[in-house]
Amino acid sequence: MSEQNYFPDNWVVLKIKEGKLDRGFYKVLAGWSGGYLSGDSWRMNSGITKVTEEGDHLKFWGESGSCYVCHKKTYGLRMNNSGVWNQMKGMEGFEDQFVLLPEDTNWLEMEW
Repeated sequence: MSEQNYFPDNWVVLKIKEGKLDRGFYKVLAGWSGGYLSGDSWRMNSGITKVTEEGDHLKFWGESGSCYVCHKKTYGLRMNNSGVWNQMKGMEGFEDQFVLLPEDTNWLEMEW
């Protein structure tokens, strides 16, 4: 696995539940704001395996070896990632499978 770093403009963490059980796994849903020549974009990581802190940033390491370097003050949905979130939570039969974690979550204390 080769390490790939991503630096999103904004981000959220989603819990994806396994069936009707409360357990599940966690993913970063990241967004980048486009400009005049390029549109907004989003990306979801492969599944969080660990989180480290580096100054004003949190590093979310994924199962694929990628690392999402997220500024602590940019947590939240924006136009670039809210559409994907709305589609996920609106999937018929799966409405309760996806949970948006609150901004004040202690990311370093989570069991990934």
